[in-house]
Amino acid sequence: MAEAIKAKKAAKAPKLADPIGASIDPATQEMIKRAQALGIDTVFDRAEQMKPCNIGIQGICCKNCAMGPCRLPLPKGGIEGEDTRKGLCGATANTISARNFARMVAAGAAAHSDHGRTVAEVFVSAARKETDAYKIKDVNKLLAVAKVMGIDTTVEVDGEVMDRDTDEIAVEVGEKALAEWGKPEGELMYLKRAPEPLYEKWTKAGVKPRNIDREIVDIMHRTHMGVDQDYKNIVKQCSRASLADGWGGSMLATDLQDILFGTPYPLQAEANLGVMKVDHVNIIVHGHEPVLSEMIVATAQKSEMLDYAKSKGAKGIQLGGICCTANEIFQRHGVPQAGTYLQQELAIITGACDAMVVDVQCVFQNLANVAKCFHTKLVTTHPMAKMEQDNVVHIEFDEHHALEDAEKIVKMAIDNFGNRGSEVMIPQHKASAIGGFGVESIEYHLGGTFRGTYYTLNDNIINGRIRGIAGVVGCNNARSRHNEAHITLVKELIKNDVIVLTTGCNGIACAMEGLLTPEAAGVYCGPGLKEVCETVGIPPVLHLGSCVDNSRILLAATEVVKAGGLGKDLCDLPAAGAAPEWMSEKAIAIGQYFVTSGVYTLFGITLPISGAPVFGDYLRKDIEKLYGGKWDIAPDPLEMARLMIAHIDQKRKELGIDKARERQLMSMEDRQKLEA
Repeated sequence: MAEAIKAKKAAKAPKLADPIGASIDPATQEMIKRAQALGIDTVFDRAEQMKPCNIGIQGICCKNCAMGPCRLPLPKGGIEGEDTRKGLCGATANTISARNFARMVAAGAAAHSDHGRTVAEVFVSAARKETDAYKIKDVNKLLAVAKVMGIDTTVEVDGEVMDRDTDEIAVEVGEKALAEWGKPEGELMYLKRAPEPLYEKWTKAGVKPRNIDREIVDIMHRTHMGVDQDYKNIVKQCSRASLADGWGGSMLATDLQDILFGTPYPLQAEANLGVMKVDHVNIIVHGHEPVLSEMIVATAQKSEMLDYAKSKGAKGIQLGGICCTANEIFQRHGVPQAGTYLQQELAIITGACDAMVVDVQCVFQNLANVAKCFHTKLVTTHPMAKMEQDNVVHIEFDEHHALEDAEKIVKMAIDNFGNRGSEVMIPQHKASAIGGFGVESIEYHLGGTFRGTYYTLNDNIINGRIRGIAGVVGCNNARSRHNEAHITLVKELIKNDVIVLTTGCNGIACAMEGLLTPEAAGVYCGPGLKEVCETVGIPPVLHLGSCVDNSRILLAATEVVKAGGLGKDLCDLPAAGAAPEWMSEKAIAIGQYFVTSGVYTLFGITLPISGAPVFGDYLRKDIEKLYGGKWDIAPDPLEMARLMIAHIDQKRKELGIDKARERQLMSMEDRQKLEA
């Protein structure tokens, strides 16, 4: 009887994740074991206990009105002949799947673009001198952006041309940028940064965004019950709204952040949970908007704050980042990256996190439950992102009092240092990483200080030493083994001489694996890419920043086109993009604007289109006729690499560079022909 009761209890015990099966990262494995020993559930355990809805994952469940949800599962034997599946209103599987896909694009574009709006508002306040906390740090970038916006940087006075006042230019840049979210007519001004053939495709297809907010509202309207019922027309609006993100809100966010906080240039730091220190006050910043984290970085470095920390028994203050806030402060200040999206709970479970400061996007509500088990102060800072739990502190960020807010948070963390329990466990795993690459720094790394150019990159692609370019980006997903698809894909690409540009949590995963160092080239790269990396002194994986900084990849690709020899449009390039462990609606928006920009784009895990085969074929085949880019799905990262490399090789063949040519020494006459 006792054994039966024991067996019954065991049967009811929740299933726990296998730490080794859940992640390839040893630090993560250690912390999962610790969490389970302490009886604290994490995302890894919850992924074992809750399986995804099979119909929802196929994109064929409609809940856009109260007659539903209407579920249209695929027949077991597939569809033969006409697809007769319909919801109560008569909506077909294609319509339902397209509407669901479009709403993901809208949500993702809204998230990234609202991030950009916040930065633009802070930028305007700084330009108008309404705050002392923020100042223009990169005047050269300000002048370059002003030129793109059509803003004069000089003025004629009494027949003499003079430079305009920098503050005056900054105000005009900020106001013009902010208008992009709601101007009543025209088109987004950044669209013409794209290669001319691509801009013409957008014009012909009728997908040029009018303003950022309007395109998101348009999707929400047309996917309301009883509005747009043509999946092709719905996807057309997906393209328009995604472009409003990639060539609008996200690109503006990147530019304005560079002007305000400094354009990133390569620097070194460390990555993984081992960056936390037992004898320091540990502050983890997590989220996506760097306007507050910039102030926390500045405040934590002040001598009075360091002295205050020492007065409380700490040796100093250690900052660390999670998610894209980590990427932002890593690429500008060398602040170490504590972990990826799936490691956020684990940073608290170390017992050494004195404060975790969060803003928006990708923040687990369960952080509050984990924080209850430790001394950690969990601080929310954004008016649209609060938590219902009573142990969460809300300090609402205001750019006009940014330093005061930051000081309040840092002091709270310092005061909390003495409240730690005795069982602190920081996994001793971390790796060196170099980040801070961008359009400007890549140019000067390859072309030299006196003649920045992308010609060197193009030349090495043409001669075959670099096979092609891959953008590998995106989140983690608890439905796959943490970091495995990221790392497997990237290693396979660089082994085959494909240089990788990375952003977001993929960048952090690569940092944790040691792939963001020049030394990695000698270990993991094929002979051609290895030679280039060792000659130039760069890693084979270039960290370009946070997920809004995918716009840097678009502009870098545009510079490759401008440098010549590799076609006239982005779709001509031997290049491909991938998000092997995606989970966020932002990823769908990013994927759509890359496809609409002419890039072959692959996602791992799944795509919510498999339940509507006709709609799925449109995204994976027919859409290429409009823009030169298309979607694809490859859950296996090695298969994903194979597909990307095959695409790159096909583009090399179309360009007539499929056979590598031997390096030739350039004569002085040849050198003089190059543009200075």
